[in-house]
Amino acid sequence: MGTPLGDFVRIKRDSIQPAQLGLPDHGRRRSPGLRRSDVAARAGISVEYLTRIEQGRDRNPSVAVLHALCDALALAPAEREHVRYLAKITGAECTGHLEPEPAHREVRPSVRETLRLLEPGIAVVTNRLGDLLAWTGAYEAVADGTGLLEADAPNLTRYVFTDARAKAFFTDWDDVADEQVFDLWLGPRAENAEWLAAEIAPGAGPEFTRRLNRHVVPARGVLRLAHPSGCELRLVRETLELSTDAQQLLVLLPADEETARAVDRLRERSRHGRLRAIS
Repeated sequence: MGTPLGDFVRIKRDSIQPAQLGLPDHGRRRSPGLRRSDVAARAGISVEYLTRIEQGRDRNPSVAVLHALCDALALAPAEREHVRYLAKITGAECTGHLEPEPAHREVRPSVRETLRLLEPGIAVVTNRLGDLLAWTGAYEAVADGTGLLEADAPNLTRYVFTDARAKAFFTDWDDVADEQVFDLWLGPRAENAEWLAAEIAPGAGPEFTRRLNRHVVPARGVLRLAHPSGCELRLVRETLELSTDAQQLLVLLPADEETARAVDRLRERSRHGRLRAIS
């Protein structure tokens, strides 16, 4: 049985062509990408040991081995961070399965006050499971008519994969979908992410499960939205980690003057002008 860490190493190895790392092409091979021997040699480990990691038979590689594998695969900084996280949860699997705890949903008063000060900007407090916990009036204006905030406890991950309106709202839906499943790996507890994934999967179908197991580290470029009113929005994302609460403060900034004017129009026509928090 594989592990998240082993799956990522194997998937990444299969996705890299020898020429990308300046390696000779040895001709036809049974699988795409790099040979295990290529990666093992670059990392300074044996092929047998790399095989054990990929197949999940070694769940606790040392920090030095992890660094060597990251170097061997020429991973980007975000991918290296993901490897460290996967190594952590892969090792924790040996200690047994824990029951999920309710995700922390309370937003601290100081964070709510920060949101208030960000008005009339577009901002929202969320967590890695996709729960939307508090937002500004401008965020509600941008989401108005999309269905995103209709649920009693809105969840962006569930919305992206189970609401047909999401594909119309998010111009780059494929990228947003990859972002949401990737964030499940970074949840405060792996068990909570597993619970949410199991809850979403039946309605989302194989598309969700396929993306979850690809371990694609998203680039998170400009967020493009096609608002139901006809506005085309381009938003730059700035994220502040609230590590104590396992939450994030996400601020969306207009990427151009046209978007800024469109947001102003949405805000003016919106009936919502007050901060809202879900508790």
